[in-house]
Amino acid sequence: MGRPRAFCAETALDRALEVFWRKGYEATSLSDLTEAMGINRPSLYGTFGNKEELFRRALDRYVRGKEAHLRAALDQPTGRAAVERLLLDAAEALTDPEHPAGCMAVQGALTCSEASECLRQELDGYRVAQQQIVRERLERAAAAGDLPPGTDPAALAQLVTTLIHGMSVQAAGGATRADLEAIVHAALLFWPP
Repeated sequence: MGRPRAFCAETALDRALEVFWRKGYEATSLSDLTEAMGINRPSLYGTFGNKEELFRRALDRYVRGKEAHLRAALDQPTGRAAVERLLLDAAEALTDPEHPAGCMAVQGALTCSEASECLRQELDGYRVAQQQIVRERLERAAAAGDLPPGTDPAALAQLVTTLIHGMSVQAAGGATRADLEAIVHAALLFWPP
């Protein structure tokens, strides 16, 4: 029988998430993780497995939190209002001073090499799932007559999520919330009338 843990696994996971978010998977060392998490390597391995498994758990935690916000934004009464809320919420989240700038999933995918191809595919899967949620909301908008006839909800969802991913890159490069909100307002000028 081993000794009980002397640390909170949830807090340690949150700290690991922040490190992966800020540095990316490959640039994050085990020393970075153990220092941020306040644990030693045997505790990291014993609780979370290896670095790749820790990243997967951190990504899952991140995705679950983001998906709840995504679904709440898309509960707006019209497709346009839902997309506007989604984009404005993204502008806020991507520049939240309490976290690294940008999106962990976008930044992580941009920094993965061939050696981390399986993780890049998981990150891509997250973005595809996000796009599918937006698509489903826009399909409901089209079915309700909230979008003009002939509007392609799939293409519109791809446009919206591509905009969010671009906003993530901009935020990671130093764009402010006001900068991103200006992008949102400019993009909404092209919303189907």
